[in-house]
Amino acid sequence: MRKHAPQEPAIDLSPSPGDEVKTTTCYMCACRCGIKVWLSDGRIRYIQGNPDHPVNQGVLCAKGSAGIMQHYSPARLDKPLLRVGERGKGEFREIEWDEALRIAADWLAPIRERNPDELAFFTGRDQSQALTGWWAQQFGTVNYAAHGGFCSVNMAAGGLYTLGGSFWEFGEPDWEHSRYLMLWGVAEDHDSNPIKLGLGKLKASGAKIVAVNPVRSGYGAIADEWIGIRPGTDGLFAFALIHELLKADRIDLDYLVRYTNAHWLVIRNPGGADDGLFARDGEGRALCWARGLPDAASQGRALPADAIDIAPAVVGEYSLADGRRAVPVFHLVAERYLDPQYAPDAVSERCGVPADTIRRIARELAEAAFEQAITLPIAWTDAYGRQHAEMTGRPVSMHAMRGISAHSNGFHTCRALHVLQLLLGAVDTPGSFRYQPPFPKPIPPPNRPGKTRQPNGALDAAPLGFVHSPEDLVVDADGQPRRIDHAFSWAYPLSAHGMMHTVIRNAWAGDPYKIDTLMMFMANMSWNSAMNTGETIGWLTDRGEDGEYRIPRIIYADAYASEMTAYADLVLPDTTYLERFDAISLLDRPISDADSACDAIRHPIVDSATQHLGSDKKPRDVRGFQSVLLELGARLGLPGMVHDDGSPRYRDYADYIVRHERAPGVGLLAGWRGEHGELEAKGPPNPQQLQRYIDNGGFWRSHVPESARYYKMANRGYLDWAQKMGFIGHADPIVLQLYSETIQKFRLAAQGHGAQQPPPEHRERVATYFDPLPIWYEPFEGAQVDQVDTKFPLSAVTQRPMFMYHAWGSQNAWLRQIVARNYLYLHPDTGARHGIADADWITMESHHGRITVQARFAANVQADTVWTWNAIGKRRGAWRLDKDAPEGRKGFLMNHLISDITPKGDYANADPVTGQAAWFDLRVSIRKADAEQNARGESEPQFAPLAFAEAEPGPLRYGAEFRARRARRAGGEHEQD
Repeated sequence: MRKHAPQEPAIDLSPSPGDEVKTTTCYMCACRCGIKVWLSDGRIRYIQGNPDHPVNQGVLCAKGSAGIMQHYSPARLDKPLLRVGERGKGEFREIEWDEALRIAADWLAPIRERNPDELAFFTGRDQSQALTGWWAQQFGTVNYAAHGGFCSVNMAAGGLYTLGGSFWEFGEPDWEHSRYLMLWGVAEDHDSNPIKLGLGKLKASGAKIVAVNPVRSGYGAIADEWIGIRPGTDGLFAFALIHELLKADRIDLDYLVRYTNAHWLVIRNPGGADDGLFARDGEGRALCWARGLPDAASQGRALPADAIDIAPAVVGEYSLADGRRAVPVFHLVAERYLDPQYAPDAVSERCGVPADTIRRIARELAEAAFEQAITLPIAWTDAYGRQHAEMTGRPVSMHAMRGISAHSNGFHTCRALHVLQLLLGAVDTPGSFRYQPPFPKPIPPPNRPGKTRQPNGALDAAPLGFVHSPEDLVVDADGQPRRIDHAFSWAYPLSAHGMMHTVIRNAWAGDPYKIDTLMMFMANMSWNSAMNTGETIGWLTDRGEDGEYRIPRIIYADAYASEMTAYADLVLPDTTYLERFDAISLLDRPISDADSACDAIRHPIVDSATQHLGSDKKPRDVRGFQSVLLELGARLGLPGMVHDDGSPRYRDYADYIVRHERAPGVGLLAGWRGEHGELEAKGPPNPQQLQRYIDNGGFWRSHVPESARYYKMANRGYLDWAQKMGFIGHADPIVLQLYSETIQKFRLAAQGHGAQQPPPEHRERVATYFDPLPIWYEPFEGAQVDQVDTKFPLSAVTQRPMFMYHAWGSQNAWLRQIVARNYLYLHPDTGARHGIADADWITMESHHGRITVQARFAANVQADTVWTWNAIGKRRGAWRLDKDAPEGRKGFLMNHLISDITPKGDYANADPVTGQAAWFDLRVSIRKADAEQNARGESEPQFAPLAFAEAEPGPLRYGAEFRARRARRAGGEHEQD
């Protein structure tokens, strides 16, 4: 009997992820990577990195891949909501969009008529501040800001007032050529894929990586050396390195004189109105002291500091023609940082870094900079017309993030790092920190904050900007704040991003006045973005003597049922990032790299009306907040948003992206401008512009000319290119500022000079912290609680994990499988000192509050510091998680311990220069929880659950239908065979 051979199963060795693929930009963190989204029968099947995209080159992290579950989250909102119960209960009724917009317009129209400042408009991580800031300007309110005030303003301001650029997203290490990289306070949540790619290159080339951070995770875990520094002392560590470099004369004087104000003369006239200002000639040009001139006496004479072919003095005191005395900036630098108080032995104990380690790091920096200097055979011409046959660089690079920024001394710490870089000649040279277009900008950038209303009601400039002198502050005739957040006031003068963390307290207190409406977008201010969660909830729900809410109206836009959604009176449901247009604009937070200018878009991959919510298959009725904002502006008749006949100027946000011009020829997107898309950066609108972006993978890129890629601040090729592209208004060189005359102007005002002076209560503060050279001082919380007792001996910090980002990442079903609750991590030695065992439940207390959490031992933390992952803890009922979800029962926030004001109660818990929220100044004590708390096994405090719709029982599954469909198709094909 003949036997038949067994039939082999049909195996598809190269299965397609779907039947259609579209490219767009990820929104799962601030990287803004390029992604390819695969669809199957109109549903999202798979997300992968786009290998052609300049940001990530195809690399994608867990967050980006899990964007599927962000889009299909059960917490998505699906209709506009109007509050029907008490504020904070989460009780709403669904309404139609026309009613929602009519209500919003009815609330806002009277405000604009009587006083636009009664609207406070504050946005979270919207990544569309070029629109939202413009909208606030057209409405006429000074009360606008974004999330940067509690995120990164110290980093931005510290860099922009020193280098004309900054760390974070506006600069990067030279990954190709660096030999020594220092990461200062860098966690893994921002810019993660580019940093991972770069670290891989450095590892392959044998460069040394040093991580300075109280916690060793992520990047620090793969660093060659970890410096477990005490929080808030990074600036002191930097000064000790500077001290050693100056003492050993291991600095780049040629670089300093060519590109910085090291040789500019500073007037020494104690008590005078010109003390600390630069000596200038009759044309306003800064002066230096030049020696060796054939037509001058042997002692030299003052000349314009930008003169070439001179040998300016960098130390010494000189007499000007008018008799005033002056010294070069570098003289002041050496005078200050050679002081023994900055020697390694003097700072070691406070920093928690051995003095020998500090001395060795300084030697290694100098060796890398000067013994391993890099020369590239690239000819270039500097801004003064001098031709150079090659580019020489110091291969020492630095990168920093929130870890050094979120302290009350963070502005000066950021400046300290930049001074360290400049002394090494390591800014925008081969191997060092590099600017990303459109940076560098003039110092400070030219745009000042708006404060005067025009006849049509719009502000004379955008509400946010850069203060150049006391005259630019947004204060009244008595020097008191005009903004509800007190930004750009004498208390926080250089608050370039605003102060979102102070808005709710001040609105509740009516300080400096009462507002009518608080409008917020994607800002979870009642939970993980609150400096003090319990108090913030109280302010949002508190009523006055008349029985009305002290914050009368709250309009909130979000895509999800977050904790903050429950406190809104009107909820405007946003789309997910895969359902809308977005512009990642050069006017906002671009995706450029050091060698090219880049911007990008998002566009609808799926239609929100066809994407169902839950098992009821109910169509979602949501709209992109940007389009809603434009329609609301048209209903209000705001300038620039309506035609002369009152009809809307823009159909929606996509139409605005294409047709809006901030200046003639300058729009949100730089690519494919002009009638036929033949122009870049500047040109008339192109009706097909968005399609050109879609066809190109969602992004545009223009390479910086090769001869213009380094020394951008003084490279004629770059400056001319940047002016042509519209990044800068003129092609003058940008002189890097070791010493800030802008800051000195504020000190002089505090000393009684000038037309604009601080009120008496702020004079000492301004005079102390507005030092034109970087300083270090003890963070406010630690200094003030230590004045009372030593009850709070530990520092406490939070980090975001690489696999999650903000609160809306930790609702994600796939990412929750990595972590669904957090612990308080402490060093085993710390546990032993406090009688705590691994996995104990403990009570953690600050001067402001108390929480109960579960502790775990981890040796990757500085022994006087405890830490946890941020934004994992959730309030029950929010985000449509299960009522017993571990995020709600065991997860927690440190925010309950953080006060929004200092222990003394005199100012916001913030940097006195910029107003940056001082999240990381938190000081705590810990002890083992009592037996009852241990037995309960839940974190405290616990709040009443929100009344949002309950989660469906059982696991949240996605993708099974695709597998079933594929199996059926495979079976059918087999049957046909």
